[in-house]
Amino acid sequence: MATLKGAAVIGQSGGPTSVINASAYGAIRTALDSDVITGVYGAENGIRGVLYDRLIDMAAEDPAELELLKYTPSSALGSCRYKLKDPDVDDTDYRRILEVFKKHNIRYFFYNGGNDSMDTCNKISKYCLKNGYECRVMGIPKTIDNDLAVTDHCPGFASAAKYIATSVMEVYRDARVYDTGMITVIEIMGRNAGWLTAASSLAAYKGSGPDLIYLPEVDFDLEAFKKKVSSLYEERGKVIVCVSEGIHDKDGRYIAEYGSDLASQKDSFGHAQMGGLAAYLAGVVKEATGAKVRGIELSLLQRCAAHSASQTDIDESFMSGKMAVEYAVKGETDKMVGFRRTYDENGKYVCEPELIDLSVVANAEKKVPLEWMNETRDGMNEKFIEYCLPLIQGETQMVKEDGLPRFARLKKVRVE
Repeated sequence: MATLKGAAVIGQSGGPTSVINASAYGAIRTALDSDVITGVYGAENGIRGVLYDRLIDMAAEDPAELELLKYTPSSALGSCRYKLKDPDVDDTDYRRILEVFKKHNIRYFFYNGGNDSMDTCNKISKYCLKNGYECRVMGIPKTIDNDLAVTDHCPGFASAAKYIATSVMEVYRDARVYDTGMITVIEIMGRNAGWLTAASSLAAYKGSGPDLIYLPEVDFDLEAFKKKVSSLYEERGKVIVCVSEGIHDKDGRYIAEYGSDLASQKDSFGHAQMGGLAAYLAGVVKEATGAKVRGIELSLLQRCAAHSASQTDIDESFMSGKMAVEYAVKGETDKMVGFRRTYDENGKYVCEPELIDLSVVANAEKKVPLEWMNETRDGMNEKFIEYCLPLIQGETQMVKEDGLPRFARLKKVRVE
């Protein structure tokens, strides 16, 4: 493969995570150190930054500040939720992207995101190829939802899982301080895939977890739920329930819609706006039992809790960005860097990078295997624990200043 010289653009898209910047730093640092990449630019607010020619010169940043990205949550370059149309229907955005690429001699495009972001990568890659413009396009995975196809797991999931398991363990202790009964309903992110809610089973594995776990992989029966919670409350006096925000009935209607019309509102990708489920179910349970009930929505805390990030997740996230650049320089394009799980001779978990065709990943969703759930489909079994436990290992090496996190402060010098 011939050497390709030119600039690189790195963008971030979709919902942020506590380690998305570790992936960005892996790509930025590797690109800055490359002898064939002539400039390294960050796209402000993802693909919108390319469309509006809002690019940041990453070489102008202090190297020490860039390194702090490994422990800085959210999307340092800014994110977006913008869906490119089918180029055969309307190629206006693509013509503009190509115009900006040519202006800055951009020959490498790295996009850090989830399902829809991989679709964006795939479309741009094919458009460049169709129009005879050589540009190597690589997807860098990101999603706390852990629902990208083929890859064993996704950067961001493990840290969110660790935060969720820890928080549930803490809530479990708090919910048992009084000698009176109490039911707690905890709402966890996950529209169509229940990986994050399943992570609450790690708390149960340590003896301080939920009594019931409900995932969107299984149709939710509200009447059966009320009976089960009532029975457990009568038996134990204390009950904790963890629910995915996207649980739905047998007709596919979100349970969150029962309580409000919030879930009927859609974003630019057609995804429902989630939230309010815990409060609704808490009301249902209180009416059914008369118990003291708390509804807790972990909300954004799940994806920005860098203080409890998994160091394993941080290291793997950095690796995904680094390998994306290394593979692209070697000639790869139209691929995503995925993870393959292996074990060494001592049985210790090892994560190895592998390339996956973007066409395979784009717009596909990976669900929690039903065989990883218990027989009654309201909890997880040891197979999930074995899958998840290695991913949450290691404590973040986050820098502190006056007892508080020291996050990266980028200058964001614009490229003219």
